Amino acid sequence: MPHQIPTSVAAVDLGSNSFHMIICSLQNGKLQTIDRLKEMVRLAAGLDQHKNLDPITQERALACLERFGQRIRDFAPNSVAIVGTNTLRIARNSQQFINKAEKALGHPIHIISGIEEARLIYQGVAHSLGSNANNRFVMDIGGSSTEYIIGRDDIAHTKESLNMGCVTVSQNFFKNGALSKKSFRKAMLHAEQHLEPFLNTFNSKNWDEAIGASGSLKAISNVLQTMGWSNNGITNEGLEQLVAHLLKYNRIEEISFPALSIERRPVFIGAVAIVYATFKNLNIQQMTVSDGALREGLVQDLLGRIYNDDVRSQTAQTIAARYHTDTFHSEQLKETLRYIVQQLDSFPCFNDNPASLQFLEWAAELHEIGFEIAHSQYHKHSAYIIANGDLAGFSKQDQLLLSKLVRSHRKKLSLSRFADLPPPWRQHAPIMAVVFRLATLLHRNRNSKRPDFTIMIDGQDIKIDFPGPWLEQAPLTHADLKQEMYYLKEARFNLIFDQC
Repeated sequence: MPHQIPTSVAAVDLGSNSFHMIICSLQNGKLQTIDRLKEMVRLAAGLDQHKNLDPITQERALACLERFGQRIRDFAPNSVAIVGTNTLRIARNSQQFINKAEKALGHPIHIISGIEEARLIYQGVAHSLGSNANNRFVMDIGGSSTEYIIGRDDIAHTKESLNMGCVTVSQNFFKNGALSKKSFRKAMLHAEQHLEPFLNTFNSKNWDEAIGASGSLKAISNVLQTMGWSNNGITNEGLEQLVAHLLKYNRIEEISFPALSIERRPVFIGAVAIVYATFKNLNIQQMTVSDGALREGLVQDLLGRIYNDDVRSQTAQTIAARYHTDTFHSEQLKETLRYIVQQLDSFPCFNDNPASLQFLEWAAELHEIGFEIAHSQYHKHSAYIIANGDLAGFSKQDQLLLSKLVRSHRKKLSLSRFADLPPPWRQHAPIMAVVFRLATLLHRNRNSKRPDFTIMIDGQDIKIDFPGPWLEQAPLTHADLKQEMYYLKEARFNLIFDQC
């Protein structure tokens, strides 16, 4: 748990169409929204044919983030959550952009998977609407992805993220602003093809109410209601009238509704095509629109971390149970890891970054999940599952760090393995891996208790002193430590061990 509860928290959503920021005061565990910022950046429009973000789009995005950064730069590290979504997932030069964006914001950016994005969107919707017993269907249209979720109360149990959004559909099917019945049919067919594998999953027979959760869906709802085509959110009949009206135009710039902003107009037709196809194929008759979305879900997740109810810990426990890991062994490991870190609390890896211990504990829970695939090279199987699975609450960077710790807990230790980690993990992960290796080595015999050893790290030197004759009475551990000396030496560490 953080040393101090912050008085303000912020969440930033770097979407493919718009960037959003929400700032809330936090008093006695209760949130109150005090500021919202939104800028339509259209990040997805900046992807070239090679999936690189072009310089002009990067400049526009960074200028926005400089403004956002001024508002949150002095916030405590544990009080800000910033995530990137589909465009930053697929852009080949996303890390180059992220490095500059983090400097502008003064806080790290985490890239999340589409499934994690869906979970957070549902969480934001659920908390904005309050609890009820209904099965909810939630839809969110972003710039380059659309999320579909079914959940009850604040738990999303069915989640999908499809690679279509208001920016990409508008760009790909209404080139240069041209609008026709033919292009609209093609855009609808594109959406239907993406939806086809999930028609039974998200059909209206599987839920009680439909909720929209994005700027695009709000815009459609507002247009329908101001035009008198609906008196309650988005309706099937209202969409029919909207589509018929839009197809009278020949150019996107001709579209004009009192409730439609000029900045949203270029991507409105793409959103309408996705919504229209969704209503037709999932048999939706009516959809209300929620104020809550991804950023509100981020704030709720952040609140859980602040008050020691981190969803990532629940995820680690769930996955460990699914893969039938030895929970007694993992608890022994966690206790030893805490014992080691307590002695190294002045070491930069742990003093400057308290989250290091949390990642080591998650590694202790998950390092043997690969046994379900094969005992040989199980650490590689474990690392692969962690790196590529949908782990609720974990960002892509979180999963990368965790997978590398697990991959490095036995056999050869390669420092180059950590080179692609973002800071500060690039600097901290090698020491974390050494600590994890030593803990697992000391518990190779799963029934033995940890000795009361002392450990010191000075640069590349690691010194362990064992009590009395303990080492003489543990010949297997003694042999393992000798082998570990050679593994660590290849990684430029010096392991020294003796008896007090």
